Amino acid sequence: MKPQIFIDGAAGTTGIEIHQRLANRGEFDLIILSDAERKDEAARKAALHEADIAILCLPDEASRQAVALAQGSDTRFIDASSAHRIAPGWTYGFPELVGHDAVASAQYVSNPGCYPTGFLALVAPLVKAGLLPADWPYTVNAVSGYSGGGKALIKRFQDEPDLGFRTYGLDLAHKHRPEMKLHAGLKHGVIFAPSVVRAYRGMVVEVPLHLGAMDGDLTPDQLRAALQDYYAGSSIVTINDDAKITELVLREDEPAYDGLKLSVFGNDGGYHARLIARLDNLGKGASGAAIQNLNIMCGLGESTGLRL
Repeated sequence: MKPQIFIDGAAGTTGIEIHQRLANRGEFDLIILSDAERKDEAARKAALHEADIAILCLPDEASRQAVALAQGSDTRFIDASSAHRIAPGWTYGFPELVGHDAVASAQYVSNPGCYPTGFLALVAPLVKAGLLPADWPYTVNAVSGYSGGGKALIKRFQDEPDLGFRTYGLDLAHKHRPEMKLHAGLKHGVIFAPSVVRAYRGMVVEVPLHLGAMDGDLTPDQLRAALQDYYAGSSIVTINDDAKITELVLREDEPAYDGLKLSVFGNDGGYHARLIARLDNLGKGASGAAIQNLNIMCGLGESTGLRL
């Protein structure tokens, strides 16, 4: 019998993309609610209880309510919101970091945020290996396509053709910070500087490092080699051959992509490094990650249906 999949919040940006990408997947049966049923709590509750796996594409509080509605069922969850990313009892849905077996056996899986995906992919393996210090004051500079802001921000960029750049999180209290600190195993919270540019999708996440101020004789080459070893064999995470790269660009019509490209750049003296992640905020940063986790939870090849 095929797994029954219910996308709760299928009318949002992430939910629409997941639905489109699962609609032709013969491995699953989708539970579809009408517009009226989506607003009816009894109908949603019935769908949540019927589903083998529910994918939540909802605001945080609505995601918590959906989990509560499913109490008493055996339904498994993939939550694309930020409601459960540091919550006890939830498996962090980054299989490259937490292990594929942990995701495969979990009932409750929380999708990582798009910005944390880039930061954690770069920093967490290096901290775990003891190459980067856990007590360093890390900074994260990042730009994303405007689709990551949902319908309101999409409309704003479409309505304001002269809007090219928007930075935010200026209170230094962005909700992604606890997620980055916890899952990288850090002592201090990061300084997070997110921005949005005139591209529909795609993002660049950068962590600048002053290696010369750290203990030991770290070099960019060592960091790059450690990442290559950590992600060896992955079809989703790749480490760029940085000697051939002279620039990184993000285009307005950036294509959809479910992979994650990491780079380590350094200066001639080796005292400075720039760790950079390239990904699609709607791919590995949202819908693609949900589908990867769904594949793993259903015992399928993790890259099935992914755009790589």
